[in-house]
Amino acid sequence: MKNEMHLQFSALSQNESFARVTVAAFIAQLDPTMDELTEIKTVVSEAVTNSIIHGYESDPSGVVYISVVIEDGIIDLTIKDNGIGISNIEEARQPLFTTKPELERSGMGFTIMENFMDEVKVDSQPGKGTKIRLIKHLTKSKMLCN
Repeated sequence: MKNEMHLQFSALSQNESFARVTVAAFIAQLDPTMDELTEIKTVVSEAVTNSIIHGYESDPSGVVYISVVIEDGIIDLTIKDNGIGISNIEEARQPLFTTKPELERSGMGFTIMENFMDEVKVDSQPGKGTKIRLIKHLTKSKMLCN
């Protein structure tokens, strides 16, 4: 059975934990392992923080959008902003690359997302925003398919 949720909130750093907990509560119905739940919460944190800090450059008038679709043990998570966009996606996905070294950013956001999720797709246009689609197949569904 397909189930989905949609969420939008102001691009404020204090809303990052709200987003993380809300997505975790929604996917809890799939009974993920603790590792899977932690990984999903981490990628939500990374993507939302990127939208706030890089997409809107900490402009609180921006809005972050999250949608989650769960079906057959697959989590399809999209995090989107209408911010400044990414001019060079390949460069942005390189480990340790950051445009905000003064904020002590590690530049590991995309690397973490790629390590914790089964698929990571990034669509971004300068001046129009960024959409990150993250897909995760839960362990139990992998076992049922074999």
